[in-house]
Amino acid sequence: MAWLSTRHSGLEWRRSARRWLRAVSRAGRQASALLANVTHFHQGDFLPMQQQRETHSMVMGYLLWVFGFMGAHRFYYGKPISGTLWFLTLGLLLIGWIVDLFLIPSMDRQAGHRFIAGVKDYNLSWILLTFLGLFGIHRFYLGKWITGLIWLLTGGLFLLGYLYDYWTLNEQIDRVNEDLARGR
Repeated sequence: MAWLSTRHSGLEWRRSARRWLRAVSRAGRQASALLANVTHFHQGDFLPMQQQRETHSMVMGYLLWVFGFMGAHRFYYGKPISGTLWFLTLGLLLIGWIVDLFLIPSMDRQAGHRFIAGVKDYNLSWILLTFLGLFGIHRFYLGKWITGLIWLLTGGLFLLGYLYDYWTLNEQIDRVNEDLARGR
């Protein structure tokens, strides 16, 4: 009989544990739903998180990482100083390049908080700069017709403008997106 009472209390304990787990699970789902609708500060605007779009793609970051010994992924994520350092030292003699394989997810998150999504796409702009930058196609895409024409006629303003755009493209896209959002 003592065995039956011990078993019975064991059943009660299991039932209590199941109820507790269901309650914790339900609370977790409710917390997730609340967090999905939380607003947070993003470049001067309060926007629901569901309305925010990604500015940078981790896939694009890893594709550029392949050329990371030249600093391409660092420029893409808005780190021009270390991008230049990677360019001049071949990714800090390839050691920094390998370390960046693991740092790309955090660089992607930082870029997502730092830059503003809008009409002009960061990924497309970076593809245009990387492959057609000498012809100024990325500047035409951003609506900068005069400098786009100068880039087209001078080979990216004799490569110096091309390098300048690697340093500043993210900020240029931010400015264009802000202007378009304000209706300018």
